[in-house]
Amino acid sequence: MNGKIIYLWLVLLCTLALAACSSAAPASTTTEGNGSPALPAADPAGRLNLNTASGDEFTAAIPGLGNRMVREFMEYRPYISIRQFRREIGKYVDEAQVAAYENYVYVPIAINDSDVATLQQIPGLSAEEAQALISARPFASTDSFLTKLGEYVSADELEIARAYLGGDG
Repeated sequence: MNGKIIYLWLVLLCTLALAACSSAAPASTTTEGNGSPALPAADPAGRLNLNTASGDEFTAAIPGLGNRMVREFMEYRPYISIRQFRREIGKYVDEAQVAAYENYVYVPIAINDSDVATLQQIPGLSAEEAQALISARPFASTDSFLTKLGEYVSADELEIARAYLGGDG
């Protein structure tokens, strides 16, 4: 009887230890070249910046992503458009898989240079609205871009868009 109890306790402890090891790790932050902390690679919608996320972050966030695909994601940096990502990663997987990856990643948006497809990473933004933003260029500042964008998307979507911005182009 005592042997069975000890065995059950060991099984319980091992199960708890495995559960603790497999729980999601907290979002990590990267550091800038000067050693100061940078923003996490993930945006408010949980997507990872293709140009700054680490291999470990890709592996943790994207189900079934193997080491080979992590290397491919990182090989083509810096990404300047979502079309570039689609083209390069499309060499290794089909369109459906590339589209699935896009649920977890984004290409930073340059307000004065990004194409329609890259702007459409912003939740709620249609192709026509993205084209209207392009027609309104150049934007003098990120704030002027966000003001114009606010005409097309909700406040929550605007907050996500803010995280996608990678420069003034």
